[in-house]
Amino acid sequence: MVAGIDGELARERAYVARCREALARQVDDAGYQVIAGEDVSGDGASAEALGRYLRTRARRMADLPDSPAFFGRLDFGDAPEAGDHRRQRYYVGRRRISEDPTVPPLVVDWRAPVSRVFYQAGPHDPLGLAGRRRFGWAPASPGEPGDLTGLEDERLGGPPADAPGGILAAEIERPRTGPMRDIVATIQPEQDALVRGGLAESVCVQGAPGSGKTAVGLHRAAYLLYTHPQRIRRSGLLVIGPNRAFLRYIAEVLPALGEIDVAQCTVEDLVATHPVRGEDDARAAAVKQDARMAAVLERALYARVRAADAAPVVVTEGSYRWRVPEEALRSMVAEVRGQGVPYAIGREHLRTRVVAALRDRAERRTGVRSGTWEARIGRCRPVREFLDAAWPAVRPESVVAGLLGDPRVLAAAAAGLLDADEQAAIRWRRPPRSERSAAWSAHDLFLLDEVAGLIERPDGFGHVVVDEAQDLSPMQCRAIARRSGFGSLTVLGDLAQSTTSGAARSWPEQLAHLGKPQAVVVPLTTGYRVPAAVTELANRVLGALGVDVPPAVSLRAGGEVTIRQVADAREEVAEAVRKALGREGSVAVIAADAEAARTAGVLAAAGLPAATADGVGGAARLTVLPASLAKGLEYDHVIVLEPAAIVDAEPRGLHRLYVTLTRAVSRLDVLHARPLPEAMRAAVAD
Repeated sequence: MVAGIDGELARERAYVARCREALARQVDDAGYQVIAGEDVSGDGASAEALGRYLRTRARRMADLPDSPAFFGRLDFGDAPEAGDHRRQRYYVGRRRISEDPTVPPLVVDWRAPVSRVFYQAGPHDPLGLAGRRRFGWAPASPGEPGDLTGLEDERLGGPPADAPGGILAAEIERPRTGPMRDIVATIQPEQDALVRGGLAESVCVQGAPGSGKTAVGLHRAAYLLYTHPQRIRRSGLLVIGPNRAFLRYIAEVLPALGEIDVAQCTVEDLVATHPVRGEDDARAAAVKQDARMAAVLERALYARVRAADAAPVVVTEGSYRWRVPEEALRSMVAEVRGQGVPYAIGREHLRTRVVAALRDRAERRTGVRSGTWEARIGRCRPVREFLDAAWPAVRPESVVAGLLGDPRVLAAAAAGLLDADEQAAIRWRRPPRSERSAAWSAHDLFLLDEVAGLIERPDGFGHVVVDEAQDLSPMQCRAIARRSGFGSLTVLGDLAQSTTSGAARSWPEQLAHLGKPQAVVVPLTTGYRVPAAVTELANRVLGALGVDVPPAVSLRAGGEVTIRQVADAREEVAEAVRKALGREGSVAVIAADAEAARTAGVLAAAGLPAATADGVGGAARLTVLPASLAKGLEYDHVIVLEPAAIVDAEPRGLHRLYVTLTRAVSRLDVLHARPLPEAMRAAVAD
């Protein structure tokens, strides 16, 4: 029921003003505490830690984006389910707002335990609520939080509603220009359950287009930072996206939720230790991305361990000579090799064992040795020479260059793993004169990272959110797994949108590569943003993809889909764009990669300048995108040019077409001169 009483709206607006005053005082107080904290006595380390905390808190408060003070209200009744919240009222917003730390807050953070009721309560289970209120806000202008314009009280004691209430539906369907926004006011129960999962839980979300899987991952990150601040901030949280355009698109979501220090990068950024100056052909790229390369690289690294070539270790000390024979040394090498520790740690373990053997011999003759003695012996020339011969120090570059540049090394390491053709595909035709002059390809960097991880484990993160994970190759997955070995993952993706040659065919297989085979796979099949007309067309294409993915179900009725055959799609696009711009919302023209630049030129010549992929996340209403960079983005109106060209451009082109068709959240135009792909022809015939 929509509350139409002016007095009720006036009271809520007065509460808004009170909240804004309190938030302004919180910001001012945070700045004051930085100054006051400088006079706090204590030891140097404690004072520095306190100062760092206060400065960080003040910066966070000052950088909070302008947004509505709250979006919901909870009114608990007398039911036993209300527990300690009986007859209490709570306003729910993006952040906690308080007038005084000693009294209940004016607004509770959406991540607080009590706020869970806002998302989970329903007619079937009110969870102790007597009423739930949602608030409507006028869109904010830059630098302004917007005005409270309406409110809506939801029934919780009767049968479920057939459709979302007016305010909730309006927020879900609101046209969007610029970067992705948070969905904190519209999170649905199944999404909330994923967001509030425990820190130790790794989860994989198989999400249909428009189901909010990206938003779920980002809100889960914000929830974990709120719930486990010390553990997460100590070990770190990382968000990995498929490309720069996508990262720009999602860049404002976490800051809007009050989290401004979360690292966001692509998987290529994780391994960017060298400039990319080489390029692999399709065959070489496929082999280098294959999981078998991990075993090949491990063999190549440990082939450098040669205990049989080592001579006895003899250390002279005055008139004494301490000797460790070959048999004992070979046994030590075998024992350390069996420990499965990283290569560099194994070398130090071997050093420790050799020194211990020398110490035992010395102490039997001349008494106890000190730690200083052991350190000196560990650095002496005979021990160093043994280590260099039996377990030499190595660099990732020397291992990979030696593997790809020497046919004999490659044949030995790849025996039984790669056939002769596969070895020939990845072997350097002209080995570089030195490691420094090597022209590393983008795929070589993942080989280098694999070897680096075998030599010494990289620093890890407490939690990693991986979006569009279906497109990661096994070697890319392993790079992520090395950085989350002691943490957890939120894996987001859609097997139907797998477009790369090394893309996943099943989630269990992909999760095994990511080091989390035990992660639970949770499907999200309800599309909240993509309307029914677009979903119906996309599901026709889905049926031709050969993936075990349930079809999407749209929560939104309607939507517009127009498929037109024209003489020349590029000639007709300007007229279609003008019509689209005459309506509200963002517009994207998506074409095959080879046609995107020319399409942008056609529009510019027609007086319709458009942003490119580099401008994703900006304020432009019109964008021209190559199909390969459309994944994860959404626009109110999408114009797809020549579906057949998109399909023909790559081996998994039909999957790419499925992606482009599902970027539209209100209206979809398809312009084609060439015959449509068969999966779309059936839809047009119907």
